[in-house]
Amino acid sequence: MSTAPEHLVTRPAASKHGSVTVTEPIRISVSPSYISEHSDPDAGRWIFAYKIEVANEGDTAWTLRSRHWTIIDGDGERHEVRGPGVVGLQPRIEGGLTFSYSSFCPLSTTWGTMQGSFRLVDDEGSELIANIDRFFLAMD
Repeated sequence: MSTAPEHLVTRPAASKHGSVTVTEPIRISVSPSYISEHSDPDAGRWIFAYKIEVANEGDTAWTLRSRHWTIIDGDGERHEVRGPGVVGLQPRIEGGLTFSYSSFCPLSTTWGTMQGSFRLVDDEGSELIANIDRFFLAMD
């Protein structure tokens, strides 16, 4: 199995807390937000949502096989999350198309950060690790 070359370019994010990362040909944009209606500060529980857009800017189709997240809360406590696909799916993203999904992250502090990667595979079995730059989970 060959590994596709990795060309990492970071561009300014659309939101002040999000990130945009390009690992050619995959562009991953993250837009996080605080969800006050599901949070319970008295119980030490803050809920943050995030929307992910995975854009395939190349010609080859890629299938998102797995994810890896590193979550660090405001106290510096680190959590690793690994698993197949995203939100129960392993989407195939054709060249020129975008796959979007939303998820959430509960924290026991008022802020934290997330960063990670997606493992994608093309039809020939080549693997690509698409990085996701750090983004902030913070109350505005």
